[in-house]
Amino acid sequence: MEFSENKPIYKQIVEHFFSRILSKTWTDGERVPSVREIAVLLEVNPNTAMRAFHELQELDILYNKRGVGYFVSEKAHKKVKEIKRKEFIEVKLPSLFKDMDQLDISFDELKELRK
Repeated sequence: MEFSENKPIYKQIVEHFFSRILSKTWTDGERVPSVREIAVLLEVNPNTAMRAFHELQELDILYNKRGVGYFVSEKAHKKVKEIKRKEFIEVKLPSLFKDMDQLDISFDELKELRK
C-alpha cells in the first residue's frame, strides 16, 4: 500500500479497512487480519496499526474477541457507507462544485459524459 504524506498513516489504514468493507471483501462477522499481520502486510509500525484498530473499534466497525482476534461488526457495511457518504457530501462535493464553477462545466455536460 502506498501512503500519502497529507494524511496520517493510521487514518489511511482506517480508509483501507473502509474500502475492504464497502467492497464486501470483508463482511459483517468476518475475522480480519491481526494488528501484527496488518503491520507486516502494510509495512508499518505495529503501534500505528493498533491506533487504526482502536479508531475502528471506537467507530464500532470492528470488535475484539479476546484471544481470538478482531471481527467486522454487525452493520459495519452500513456504518462505513454512512461515514463515507457524509464525507463525500461535506468535503468532496463542495470542492467538485467549485471546480465545476471555475471551469464552466455544467451538469448537462456531466450527464453527457455518462452516456
